Amino acid sequence: MDLGRVVGTVVATRKVEGLKGIKLLVVEPLNHKREVVGPRFVAVDTVRAGPGDIVNWVASREAALALEETFVPVDAAIVGLVDSVDVETRQ
Repeated sequence: MDLGRVVGTVVATRKVEGLKGIKLLVVEPLNHKREVVGPRFVAVDTVRAGPGDIVNWVASREAALALEETFVPVDAAIVGLVDSVDVETRQ
């Protein structure tokens, strides 16, 4: 699982049958310091996330398995809302 921040929504007038009723969100990937580390992408929302939320997301096969109907053509899925990130520093 990786971290990301929700920065927008996607409106699709037509979807594959397995994605009807599922919200699509724009996510920017983050590192543990909450710095952007890659390009934005679209992910299906399985946890009712919203703009500004820090989320956990998965990709590939795991993304499809996050939905009730498996084998839906998705590349990324939001699977958790992040309350805080604590990183222990080594000395």
